[in-house]
Formats: sequence, structure tokens, C-alpha cells
Amino acid sequence: MNAIEGTIAAAEQPAAQDGTPPPHGYTGNKDAYLRRLKRIEGQVRGIARMVDEDKYCIDILTQVAAVTKALHAVSLGLVEEHIGHCVVGAASEPDPEARAEAIDAKVKEAADAIGRLLR
Repeated sequence: MNAIEGTIAAAEQPAAQDGTPPPHGYTGNKDAYLRRLKRIEGQVRGIARMVDEDKYCIDILTQVAAVTKALHAVSLGLVEEHIGHCVVGAASEPDPEARAEAIDAKVKEAADAIGRLLR
């Protein structure tokens, strides 16, 4: 199950009309990501409003935690899409030498992204 709201299937992404694979792993789920990010944007605006209205600090922190969790869900979904599309795509490279280099590069990208998420 995909991390973004548990509703996006982790199925193979559809090919473009010319038969080429989509440029990014998340392309097939782009609308769902955008909806979720717009919802998060609204939550952040709500937090700003809470601060402006001098709401209780713990209530604000609770909302910050909710936004953080929502952003983590989006991040995990994107990592999953990267691995399922970009890393797997690199593994299908016909030339063994190029395949090994492509896989290493895509795995390193994923590891670096995960490292940034954990900081």
C-alpha cells in the first residue's frame, strides 16, 4: 500500500501516448499528490491563523505535528514511487555495465533523499 493516504495503488504507471514510460514515478498519481499538498497548505495556513489569534501553544504544536506527519506521508510515497519506477527502470537497462551504474546512481539518490528526510 502506498504511503500517501493509503489510497493510491502501487501499480505500474501507465505509458505515455507514444509508448514511452512516464518521466517520473509519481506521474500517474500526480493529482493525488497535488490534492494532498493543497490540503497540507490549508493546514499550514490554519496554523498561521492560530498563531495570529494567540491560540494555546499546545494546540498549535498538535497541528504542527499533524502537518509534519502528512508531509512525511507524501515523502514516503515519493520515495516508494522513486524505487518502484526509477530504480526498477534502471534495472531494466539492457547493457550490464550501464545497468549496474544506473542502479547504483538511483539507489544513491534514494538513500540521499531518505537521509535528508531523517535530518
